[in-house]
Formats: sequence, C-alpha cells, structure tokens
Amino acid sequence: MQQLLIILLFTVAIAYLARLVYRHFKADQGCAKGCGACSTIDLKKIQEQIQEKA
Repeated sequence: MQQLLIILLFTVAIAYLARLVYRHFKADQGCAKGCGACSTIDLKKIQEQIQEKA
C-alpha cells in the first residue's frame, strides 16, 4: 500500500513538472506560471517608440 502511494505521488510530481516545462515553452506572453506577476514585453510598442524618437 505504501509503495502504491509513493508511486502515485511520484507520478503526480512528474506530471506537474512536465506541465510547467510545457507551459514555459508554449507560453505566448508572460511566464509559464500564469499568475500574472510577470510583465509582458511588447516589442512592437518599443520599436514604435524608438522610431518616433528618431
């Protein structure tokens, strides 16, 4: 019974880590956590601002 519980916990942990890695590489904006704490960088807006100053 204990081994089954440990295997289950290990499987859940691996699935969680795999999901984090997948979301990190799949993320279109921001970071993989999805909590909104990370600011997104709008490269088009920055480029427009640089062109306006030039």
